[in-house]
Amino acid sequence: MIDFGRVQKELQECSRDFEASGIKVSTVSDNLTRLVGTIPGPLGTPYEGGSFQIDISLPDAYPFQPPKMQFATKVWHPNISSQSGAICLDILKEQWSPALTLKTALLSIQALLSAPEPDDPQDAVVAQQYLRDYQTFVGTARYWTETFAKKSSLGIEEKVQQLVEMGFPEALVRTTLQAVGGDENLALEKLCS
Repeated sequence: MIDFGRVQKELQECSRDFEASGIKVSTVSDNLTRLVGTIPGPLGTPYEGGSFQIDISLPDAYPFQPPKMQFATKVWHPNISSQSGAICLDILKEQWSPALTLKTALLSIQALLSAPEPDDPQDAVVAQQYLRDYQTFVGTARYWTETFAKKSSLGIEEKVQQLVEMGFPEALVRTTLQAVGGDENLALEKLCS
C-alpha cells in the first residue's frame, strides 16, 4: 500500500526547495499515484534552458518499489528513448532504495542529462551518434531542446488560436494546454494521441 503521508511530505519538500533546485513535482489530479515532475536542463549541456516534464506513476508498494518515470518531453539522449521517453537509470530499477525520494530520483535524471552513459543505452541510434559523431549529437540534442523543451513566447490566447486553427475543439485545447502548463508542443502531442 502506498504511503500517501510520505508522498505528501515529498511534494511539500519539492515545493519548498523549488527556488534552489528548479525541480517541481505536481499532481495530475486528486490521485497521488499519478504525478508530473519538471526538471530544468543542466547548465553547460545541450539541454540548458529547457524544461523537461516527466510522467511519474507510483506503484502500490511505493516507497519499497521504485516510481515508474518516463519523459513526457521529447529528448535526444542515449539513455532516454527518443520514441517513448523510457529512462535507463539503475535507481529506477534494481538500485532503488526506500531511502530515496521522488526529488532524489529527479535529481539523478537531471544528472544523467549531464553525463550520458552511451555504453548502456536506452536508445541505440542516439548512443551511436554520441559515440561516432559527437558534434551532430550535440546539435540534435540542442535542436530537440529548443523545439520540445522551451516555452514559446506566445501568449495563451495565441497558442489556443494556433491549435484551434489545426482543427481541435477550443474547449479541449484550453484544458489540454492547462494540463501541460501552457506548453503548446506537449499539448499538440496529447491532442494527437
